[in-house]
Amino acid sequence: MSTDNGQQTWAEKKIFTTGEAAEVCKVSQQTIIRCFDSGRLSGFRVPGSKFRRIPRDELIRFMRANNIPTDALEGARKRVLVVDDDERILELFRDVLGGDERFELRTAATGYDAGMLTESFRPHVLILDYMLPDVNGNIVCKRIREKPELEGTRIICVSGVVNQDEVAALRHAGADEFVKKPFDVGSLMERVASLLGLEHTDV
Repeated sequence: MSTDNGQQTWAEKKIFTTGEAAEVCKVSQQTIIRCFDSGRLSGFRVPGSKFRRIPRDELIRFMRANNIPTDALEGARKRVLVVDDDERILELFRDVLGGDERFELRTAATGYDAGMLTESFRPHVLILDYMLPDVNGNIVCKRIREKPELEGTRIICVSGVVNQDEVAALRHAGADEFVKKPFDVGSLMERVASLLGLEHTDV
């Protein structure tokens, strides 16, 4: 099985054998079996046999927990989470990123939803409104930076506030970039592409 065909197959599979899970994770089958039998990797046994099976979501969880790249299962698309309580802003990003095959987009309107989505979606880039209805950007940044599994997430804060002390506090809390509202979406996407090491294309 070639890498390209293999990745396409992995991206479509819902249930994996221990051998397939080992191939995806680039470890031995015995390692997968040990993790399964010890409870570190959940799944089920085929009725009437000793064969183990691992659901896709559980395999992804296991890979993320052990810092194993998940591109083979999720594709090479970059995950972007936009958090803003202005539906017009969210719709703008849906229009810009929705048709771009390089990105997978999720949106949220509150800090609570942002926290839940960040845990499950694990964005490569978080575009975060500084003033959310339930929490400010500093808190969200700090919470993300406290989680080792999210150390690769890049954070771009956007706000109409230009107080330099607040901007400095955001950077201290873990923001990588600060963009003032109203922003030019083309310039913002340049920053996103730069943070991700992608070639920027005009929107």
